[in-house]
Amino acid sequence: MAVTDAAIDKIKQMILSGELAPGSRLPKEADLAERLGLSRNSLREAVRALALINVLDVRQGDGTYVTSLEPRLLLDAMSFVVDFHQDDTVLQFFQVRRILEPAATAMAATSMTEPEIDELRGILSSLPEDPSVEQLVANDLRFHQRIAEGSGNAVLCSLLESLSGPTTRARIWRGLTQENALEKTREQHAAICEAIASRQPEVARAWATVHIAGVEEWLRNALA
Repeated sequence: MAVTDAAIDKIKQMILSGELAPGSRLPKEADLAERLGLSRNSLREAVRALALINVLDVRQGDGTYVTSLEPRLLLDAMSFVVDFHQDDTVLQFFQVRRILEPAATAMAATSMTEPEIDELRGILSSLPEDPSVEQLVANDLRFHQRIAEGSGNAVLCSLLESLSGPTTRARIWRGLTQENALEKTREQHAAICEAIASRQPEVARAWATVHIAGVEEWLRNALA
C-alpha cells in the first residue's frame, strides 16, 4: 500500500503542477511508470484508486484521462461514502446541513435570476394537492437542489448534494410518521421562495434555518 500511495502522490503532483491538466491524457503506462520510477503494477493500482474518486477516467481502448476535476464530480465520491452511514449519524449530517444550507439560501436571494425564481415557484406549484410520500420527497429534493444551484457556488452546491443520501431517508421517515408534515413543508418552502424572490437574504437564511432545524428536532426525538 505504501508503494501505491507513493504512486498516487506522484500522479497527484503532476496534476497539481499543471503538467497534467483537466481533460488531458496520461502518457502510456510503460512510459509513465518508467518516468515516475514505479512498477507497472503500482501504477495500475494508483490509477484504479484515482479513478474511483473521479480524478482519472479510464477509457478502455483509448487511454486514461484526467477528468474535468469539477467539484460535483470530485464530491460524488463523498456522496457514495455518506450513504453507508447508519441512521444514528444522520443527525450529524443534518447539523452540517443546518450550517451550509441557510448560507446557500441567503446567497440565492442575491444571485438567482428572475427566470430561475420562476422555476423555483414552478417546482412548488408542481406538487399535487394530495401527494404521496415519494412525490413529496422528490419535490423537496428538487426545491433544495435548485436553491443550492442558485447560490452560484459550485462547491457549496456539490457539498449539499452529497448530503442528500441520509437526509432523503430522514425526509421519508418524517413524511410517514410526523403529523402535518405536508402542510409544514409547503408553508416553509413558500416562505423561503418568497424571501428569495423579494431579495431578502437574511429573511431567506432565517426561514431555511427554521425549516431545517424543525426536521432536525423531529429526527432527534425520533432517534432518542
